Amino acid sequence: MPPLPVILFGCALLGAVLLASGALWLRAIGAQMGLGRRLAGAREITVGDAAGLTQAPSRPLRVTGRIRCPDPLVAPDGERLVAYHRDVDVRSPKGAWRTIERLRETRSFELWDHAGSMVVDPALAAEPLVTIPLVWEGRPDELGGELASGLARVGAEEGPPVAARAVTRTIAEVDRLLVLAQVRVAGGGAARLEPPAGGFVISALELDAAMRLLGGPHRRQLAVAIAVLAVGGLLLVGGVVASLASVLAAG
Repeated sequence: MPPLPVILFGCALLGAVLLASGALWLRAIGAQMGLGRRLAGAREITVGDAAGLTQAPSRPLRVTGRIRCPDPLVAPDGERLVAYHRDVDVRSPKGAWRTIERLRETRSFELWDHAGSMVVDPALAAEPLVTIPLVWEGRPDELGGELASGLARVGAEEGPPVAARAVTRTIAEVDRLLVLAQVRVAGGGAARLEPPAGGFVISALELDAAMRLLGGPHRRQLAVAIAVLAVGGLLLVGGVVASLASVLAAG
């Protein structure tokens, strides 16, 4: 039978492998668990109450309110927006997806309710925006002429693309938002919103719906991947702690 230190080291190593595998699995199925944890773990506060704070909290808050913007973006269908994100990808003959357009248009706005308002700059938002995406899939020749140079670049490098997709996410002026933000209080006592590490997390969905969206479309795989992460974490921590205890006991 292998000596105890070898067994403990093996447990820790297996835990590390499972942690890495679980993280890669989550990424492969499109889960955004990091954003979800940040959004769900914060205390919720209305923007009016946040604007009235006289002492800055140490942790980011989930601030709720509606949008007021004097100069919104206007979509072709007339919808008034404060953020418009579009990513266009094409699939090469080798099977890899290549991005040929990454469009980001934003307008600063006031997050408000009847008790107060605070300014948010969505250009400082983490990605993706937590809103239901509009997804288009089709042939590369269906893309507009403004994307011809990107198509030509991919074609020259890897051969003619075989498929295309576009994912559009927007924040509309009529949306009610949840914004993960750091509240700062200036010397004069005025509170303001700043992006926390990683940027504002901006959601146009209620928290439960946002968490489902960030979990990705593969619910069963998500549950298994989370279980793999949990087991990996337990094995890694248990192996390391037991190894240290064994070393101390031997000394």
